[in-house]
Amino acid sequence: MGWKPLPVQAVRWALLGALFAGTAVTAAAPATVPVPDSYPVATDARLGGDATQTRFVMDLDRKIDLHVFTLADPYRLVLDIPQITFQLPPQVGENGRGLIKAFRFGLVMPGGSRMVFDLTKPARVDKAYVMDATADVPARLVLDLVATDRESFVHAMAVEEKVARSEAPAAPAPPPASNDPRPLVVLDPGHGGIDTGTRAPNGECEKDIVLDFAKRLRDRIEKSGKYRVLMTRSDDTFVPLGDRVRIARQAGAALFVSIHADFLPRKEGDAEGATVYTLSDTPSDPQAARVAAEENRADVIAGVNLKDEPDDVAGILLDLAQRETKTFSVQFAHKLVAGLKTVTHLNKDPVRSAGFRVLRSPDVPSVLIELGYVSNKRDLQSLNSDSWRDRTADSVASAVNDYFATHLAGARAN
Repeated sequence: MGWKPLPVQAVRWALLGALFAGTAVTAAAPATVPVPDSYPVATDARLGGDATQTRFVMDLDRKIDLHVFTLADPYRLVLDIPQITFQLPPQVGENGRGLIKAFRFGLVMPGGSRMVFDLTKPARVDKAYVMDATADVPARLVLDLVATDRESFVHAMAVEEKVARSEAPAAPAPPPASNDPRPLVVLDPGHGGIDTGTRAPNGECEKDIVLDFAKRLRDRIEKSGKYRVLMTRSDDTFVPLGDRVRIARQAGAALFVSIHADFLPRKEGDAEGATVYTLSDTPSDPQAARVAAEENRADVIAGVNLKDEPDDVAGILLDLAQRETKTFSVQFAHKLVAGLKTVTHLNKDPVRSAGFRVLRSPDVPSVLIELGYVSNKRDLQSLNSDSWRDRTADSVASAVNDYFATHLAGARAN
């Protein structure tokens, strides 16, 4: 990032700077809402340039630090910054310009926010800095990109990774094993933070729907006193797919339940109803393959380097050693469907299977529940209903109890 631009590039950056200095390209300011004083606030963001050079500018109420890195396949640029409150205009980032196809933003961990830029082709960071505020201009985060070739992109990425590994802190020790003999149920609310998941026509995000449902389900399972419950996330924080699996395995989970809400584009029809998925290296049908592909994109959406995924998680497929786990997963899936059909509408094929990364634990029975389709009016009405969420959580909690009653009885008999 210390490379000096050629004169023609300097002229282009100067023109872009002049463009962003004016008000003509500034989006309308969003409505003011109260925010914690401790967090910086981003109020506007905009793009300029072309397929050779592109500039991104974001207005802030104060100066912040930043860290930039790139990822390939697909080409992405990731900007890590302290936790900030995004008050950006609606739909900002959905349409790109020049080297940036689109961008998204959100919380990636407590105290840390992230912006992920999807690139139209390989690009390198020419400059990345934050300008101090002046009397007439707010603090501004500036990101200048220049087109490059794949070989140069991959080489620069390898250098970034080497430096990052040398500076990375030691990995935290896994949580100590509990002496509590009760079975542990791990609830996994999908998405979170920068990864919003699907978005309903009314604007509600999947990540919020499933988190609320998971909390209700947690309370019901714990109320019985028979089981312990651990959630992969209990707030609006992003958790990588591999970490969700590791959380369950390291904690000694006896059951893993991932919770989601599906979306089907209008051109593909108007499917509806709850569906329960288990893991399979061969999808049960095209819809199951589509859902798995969408859910498996979470790490890409949040700017996670998939090469860091250990082989024992990322490379697991069903084999002889997993037959018992698969059998228990399918048994639980059928118990879930039997209970769900008494409280909600089911999909026409309610039990399906595909290669969901979040279900790839070789020793923890795991299922993924799609509560319904936010793209379907009937399902969305249910998903937004407190009474529906309570009834459905009761049903899932009952299925958990039925599963362990059968499973533990069989274990004692053996």
